[in-house]
Amino acid sequence: MEQQQSMRSDIYLLLATLFRQPPTKELLEFLSDLEFEDNGTPMAQAWSELSIASAKINLEAVEDEYHELFIGIGRGEVVPFASWHLTGSLMEKPLADIRLDLSQLGLERSENVKEPEDHIAALCETMAYLCEQTESAQKSFFNSHLAQWYERLVTQITDAQHTSYYHAVAKLMDAFLSLEKVSFTEAKVSKRNTHKIEVKNLTE
Repeated sequence: MEQQQSMRSDIYLLLATLFRQPPTKELLEFLSDLEFEDNGTPMAQAWSELSIASAKINLEAVEDEYHELFIGIGRGEVVPFASWHLTGSLMEKPLADIRLDLSQLGLERSENVKEPEDHIAALCETMAYLCEQTESAQKSFFNSHLAQWYERLVTQITDAQHTSYYHAVAKLMDAFLSLEKVSFTEAKVSKRNTHKIEVKNLTE
């Protein structure tokens, strides 16, 4: 069970890293050499696609793609915020709800992170942290703040004009979060001591 929780945490951290910023050369190399059980499941297919994509793409290309998708001129093709997908606007009630739950969990945004807490990377980071906490806390946060909209984000990434590498990232997110969605039901959150939310680079 402990190994499974650690593996889940690592996947959440990988997704957080890939959505917070373009992958580094080291991370692309790490992902291109991934070893996984090729058993035909959606997760195995997603790992395979991400590994192949990481081996094929160069650093400049993936940086350009990230900029087109998530930054753009004024706004990128993809909006990685819960509020936008749930209400059609940024900085809306879903963000306030997330901030309240983070406060109850004893979590706060790191000073060096500028994006609001409803960014997909921040939510994945939070789930990575919660993988080491109670199951009820994991279930409640996921069902409240990820389950309702991640599929819309996957579709937006997949349909975006400049999607190439991030098509594989979206496929991994969809496969993994779909497994999480099946296993999670509503549960009450619990209070914890304050911890900073930060992206960890898996290659370090």
